[in-house]
Amino acid sequence: METPFTGAHLLHLAAAGCVLNDVFREAERLGFDVRGVRVTASGGFDTETWQSTGIRYVVDLESPASARELDALLEAVDSVAEIPKAIRAGTTVERVQS
Repeated sequence: METPFTGAHLLHLAAAGCVLNDVFREAERLGFDVRGVRVTASGGFDTETWQSTGIRYVVDLESPASARELDALLEAVDSVAEIPKAIRAGTTVERVQS
């Protein structure tokens, strides 16, 4: 199956990239050894308005930490990841004259 990629999909990529970065940052802060991370983001858009239908992401971790520790890490990441926080909060975007 071929999936079209649009500029709007960069919103998903930005959220996933932010989460990926923050997994490493928060793991270091919490003292967890993380050997690998994969973040997959998905979602859609109403193509009439380009309003997002929501973003879902999955984090796959390679780490010797326990499942409980990894859950705590991912909770911390979800609470601090800047781009997902900004998307959840909503904003306006406006063109201004130069």
